[in-house]
Amino acid sequence: MPRPRPPARWSVRLRATVAATAIVAVALGGAAAVLTAVLRASLEQSTAEQAHRRAAQVAAILAVPASPAAAPYGSPGAHMKSGTRESEPPERSLSGAAGEKGTSVSDPDVRVGVPAEAPGADWAGDGYLTARTTVATGEGPLTVVARTSLEPAREALTTLGRLLVFGIPALLLVVAAMTWFSVGRALAPVSAIRAELADITARDLHRRVPVPGSGDEIAALARTVNATLDRLENAVRQHKRFVADAAHELRSPIATVRTRLELASGHEPAREALADVGRLQALAADLLLLAALDAGEPPRADEVDLGQVAAEEALRPRPETGVTVRVTADPDVVVHGSRHHLARLVTNLVDNAVRHASSAVEVRVLAEKTGALLEVRDDGPGIPPEDQEAVFDRFTRLDGARTRDAGGSGLGLAIVREIASRHGGTVAIGDSPGGGACFTVRLPVSRPDPR
Repeated sequence: MPRPRPPARWSVRLRATVAATAIVAVALGGAAAVLTAVLRASLEQSTAEQAHRRAAQVAAILAVPASPAAAPYGSPGAHMKSGTRESEPPERSLSGAAGEKGTSVSDPDVRVGVPAEAPGADWAGDGYLTARTTVATGEGPLTVVARTSLEPAREALTTLGRLLVFGIPALLLVVAAMTWFSVGRALAPVSAIRAELADITARDLHRRVPVPGSGDEIAALARTVNATLDRLENAVRQHKRFVADAAHELRSPIATVRTRLELASGHEPAREALADVGRLQALAADLLLLAALDAGEPPRADEVDLGQVAAEEALRPRPETGVTVRVTADPDVVVHGSRHHLARLVTNLVDNAVRHASSAVEVRVLAEKTGALLEVRDDGPGIPPEDQEAVFDRFTRLDGARTRDAGGSGLGLAIVREIASRHGGTVAIGDSPGGGACFTVRLPVSRPDPR
């Protein structure tokens, strides 16, 4: 049962942008709350001070002894109650007192001579702050009550709230955009390193990732990656040299042993040993070819008729197999490449199909719009889907019916893939219509020179 794939994770760029925006949002929210509270307290304090100043100004005016003509407080109806002298309406008293100083203090927000308790809600309700003061006059003590409206403070807080409601989201958008841009620029060298590493294969280990000139951690990462590639390239080079040298050194003694066994082939043990030596000789040849392909040695390239090469290699005599090989080829299917390598590709595919076929192998060469198509089909047991990619690995031998061959070394299909790749083509495995395996090779066709 396939394991479930882990959920897709956010990129580093997105995570950094979200984190920075969230942090700034929390900071701005806290700052906005503190600013609003401080401003509200400041405005309320300023309003209260304004009410106190207004009451003090009126008290200062009333503290001047009133003239007999302008003092309404000695009227017969006047009396003292709870330490407060009540008299004519406060407006008259204020006007009269102010007249002596030449100052107008008629103010609907100031009352003089009212009882000590707070005025009614109709005069000093929730929308006002009040201030009280008691002043001694020639007629006795008076209570002065002044009020100041809270509406300006509330309007200022409302304006601030609107600015914060629209300003904070706009500022967060700016922060998110700047973070996205800045992190993108910081991670651009990482994207370049990743893209270069994705293109590096075992065939071009000489390539190196770009090292940014920033001198930061990303530059250190690039230098570390290049040092790792240096060690890997050196290890692969030594491995290839060892394989090539070993295969080359084995060729001469194997050839000598084969010659001696052929001279003594009249005996049964000699014939069996000769067959084993033949397999060793084929294995050494395969190793040498793979070493040459891995080393990237450029082969001699010509215009090759793929149909002709397929017919020659597929119809080559294969004694004691009992398998019929049929070839169908379109005319003039020409590809650009090495005739020797393409012949080896066809030979390996056909030999592999013959070893596993029940009775017949079919080889087809077709011309397509995008290139040339080579198909090799057999009527054998086929290859399970889960093993269709593994058969191209080196020295791979599958379990079951497809391992019943006595001559395969496990390198034939690996050589097929390498040759196809060197010619700009691909190899795929499918199921044959009549059962068995179907190997499909697609190669680009030769294009005429426009000159």
